[in-house]
Amino acid sequence: MVYKFTNLSRQEVEAMLGLQLADTRVYREAKEEGRLEGQLEGRLEGRLEGRLEGESALILRLLQRRFGAVDEVLAARIQALEIEQLESLAEALLDFTTLNDLVLWLNRPSQPLN
Repeated sequence: MVYKFTNLSRQEVEAMLGLQLADTRVYREAKEEGRLEGQLEGRLEGRLEGRLEGESALILRLLQRRFGAVDEVLAARIQALEIEQLESLAEALLDFTTLNDLVLWLNRPSQPLN
């Protein structure tokens, strides 16, 4: 029934019906559904963030092992990449012979996905 009053504010609907929407089952169910959606979204974002951090950390370790220290500017550029770019870089770095190959790869207009 509340959905029929789309042009009214919550306070107007509550005053008209003489009840608090927060006390209704519909409100509690909608609130719980929103809470669950928020939790799921948070988990997904957390997983993606963790994956990004893990992939960039692994790439930096591999580059450091192969070429020595990676400067902070290059490290920051790697950490700013999207997941698809990190995956592409992980494969491309197998063919790098110098750290300059990394710079060239990062400076490409668009890193193609392999």
